[in-house]
Amino acid sequence: MSSSEVSKLLEEKLQSFKPGSLIRGRVVRVSEGEVIIDIGYKSEGCALLEEFKRDKNTIVPGMEVDVVVESLDPDANGLIPLSKEKADVLVNWEKVENHFQQDIPVEGYIFQRVKGGFRVDIGIVAFLPGSQTDIRPLANPNDYVGMTSLFKIIKIDSARKNVVVSRRKYLEDEKEQRKRGYLQTLQKGQLVRATVRNIVDYGAFLELEEGVMGLLHLNDMSWGRLSHPSQLLSVGDQIEVVVLDVNLERQVVSFGLKQKTANPWETVAEKYPVGSTVEGKVVNITDYGAFIKVEEGVEGLLHISELTWTGRVKHPSEILATGDVLTLKVIDIKREEQKISFSLRQTEPNPWPEIVKRYPAGTVVRGKVYHLTDFGAFVEIEKGIDGLLHISNISSKEIKHPSEVLRKGQKIDVMILNIDPDNKRISLGLKQLGETPITEEGEENESDHQEDIRRDE
Repeated sequence: MSSSEVSKLLEEKLQSFKPGSLIRGRVVRVSEGEVIIDIGYKSEGCALLEEFKRDKNTIVPGMEVDVVVESLDPDANGLIPLSKEKADVLVNWEKVENHFQQDIPVEGYIFQRVKGGFRVDIGIVAFLPGSQTDIRPLANPNDYVGMTSLFKIIKIDSARKNVVVSRRKYLEDEKEQRKRGYLQTLQKGQLVRATVRNIVDYGAFLELEEGVMGLLHLNDMSWGRLSHPSQLLSVGDQIEVVVLDVNLERQVVSFGLKQKTANPWETVAEKYPVGSTVEGKVVNITDYGAFIKVEEGVEGLLHISELTWTGRVKHPSEILATGDVLTLKVIDIKREEQKISFSLRQTEPNPWPEIVKRYPAGTVVRGKVYHLTDFGAFVEIEKGIDGLLHISNISSKEIKHPSEVLRKGQKIDVMILNIDPDNKRISLGLKQLGETPITEEGEENESDHQEDIRRDE
């Protein structure tokens, strides 16, 4: 090649150098904060070392790099200003746009912490907001500098070549994918280990692997009676449960605990037939009776009306306490409703047929006044057996309140007027004995008398 041809080629090459041109050069040396590059021009070029991001610790002389010419005017050191970052944008922008449009994660290197977040090398320099760095709040942001990770591109500005990425969204999407995959492996009837995360009135929320959450409803905890989940579970407990249902769309699971064992109510009628005698433990007392546990998962009601034959019990706690073990008679079973009823009084003979024989109408007996009401007085004629002395049967004279004639604690003679054994009622009469004076005073004092009247009012 002649010297004229060489000069022509050199001139053409020199003409290709202009601000904004993308060229390839060879590293000559690396100095503090700068990389000197031979770009085949009259002068060598210089790019900032920090623009090489993840490569700045491995860049060596002889390495070829793409750079953009910033200006053809040499700096104070006679070097042409070059930009590695701008070259990266020109080379990699199409790749960035494709990843954004297809929502594909891109690998990046967090190389610098800046105000509000970080700078990330994804082939070009992108901005990572601090709020998009992790799923959890950042305890120590400096720990993320030097990290290589995958990111989702969440915003691009093509005109300015600006890019915003999110590591948090990538992590959330990955977690969601793992969650969906795990949900698809669950089958109804499968036994799984779960952790109790929260307890509410209607059940407990449990967590499985991959953050899958589900509800263990109160009704599915025990075959027996539970008023609140905290009677059985505590937050943090690890338990084995049965998968009852999986909703892939809502990504929730329904669990069962009682389903791990057979339903005891299926055989309750055979084990505890009506009329049989059973032993049970008092587990709860209410105004209307007591709940009795005969085995795990099987509880029934001992109604207040089935405590005694006399019916004088105002509250079950008068004769029962939680923890008492009783011998009871089964009087009713509703298996479908999971209800069983007991009787305590029916374990003893019914005294009322004998009472009818002992106290025929017209019999005069001595009794003790134990309660006064507006409508009469209750008189105990023997232990546990009382009758009503109605106000109309107290005196031949008109009275407004039984306390005008009677006192609590008095012992008086009364006549048996009628006995209703079915309803356990005895009607008594005092005026039917004539104007016979009452010889024994009551045992109460005046304050007791006034209290009785106030209570009745």
